[in-house]
Amino acid sequence: MAIKVMKPTSPGTRHMSRLVVEGLSKARPEKSLTVPLNSSYGRDNYGHRTGTNRQKGHKRLYRIIDFKRTKLDVPATVASIEYDPNRTANIALLHYADGVKAYILAPKGLKVGDVVLSGIKADIKPGNALKLKDMPVGAQIHNIELQIGRGGQLVRSAGTAARLVAKEGTYCHVELPSGELRLIHGECMATVGEVGNSEHSLITIGKAGRNRLMGRRPHVRGSAMNPCDHPHGGGEGKATVGRKSPLTPWGKPAIGAKTRGRKKSDKFIVRGRNDK
Repeated sequence: MAIKVMKPTSPGTRHMSRLVVEGLSKARPEKSLTVPLNSSYGRDNYGHRTGTNRQKGHKRLYRIIDFKRTKLDVPATVASIEYDPNRTANIALLHYADGVKAYILAPKGLKVGDVVLSGIKADIKPGNALKLKDMPVGAQIHNIELQIGRGGQLVRSAGTAARLVAKEGTYCHVELPSGELRLIHGECMATVGEVGNSEHSLITIGKAGRNRLMGRRPHVRGSAMNPCDHPHGGGEGKATVGRKSPLTPWGKPAIGAKTRGRKKSDKFIVRGRNDK
């Protein structure tokens, strides 16, 4: 994969760049593994606007991804590597030996024709899924379960990978991409390797139209609003924000104040991502 910088034939393409990906399938996605995706336009079930600066975006289908990898000891052949508009990573279409088809996140190095496996008999190679207790210490992993049988929840975006640091009793020490060190039960499943499409973070959007296609509306600064619309609004000229800044549109501290409630899983954090 390579980053292609567009020629400045217009103001919108002057700084635009895109990924040139070879090997991605241009065929339609597997019909049995897609469902319609409706947009909520940033509103909840009451119609209240809870997500600001959201819109519908481009029409797309949702690809059903197998995050659980529960077909144990059944080999699967990679039929194609495909683009997924719903996530930063690419996806791989698997054809299992018993005829079942499934999508998984495409790890780095996975190619069409490769054979992947889930279960204790699987080798330590990209795309194979095992329990954490069956993996060697130091292995790079992604798509990690937090609860047994629930499916992968951690490390699923493009270019990310966690590392299995140690094993202690029934729990394993896993270092996440953020630097957080967390205890995860050894019976939880994870996939070997690093998530592919790592160059995704190097793309320059270039123009507002590409953001609108992704469902992102223009974002207005609070200091450009009136006092009735935002705590930062008002003032003569370009006024500086007061000493109680910065605040959200609803008057709550935006930076520095801790708003995250204590969760049950916090007791499994050995080292926080902000700890020195």
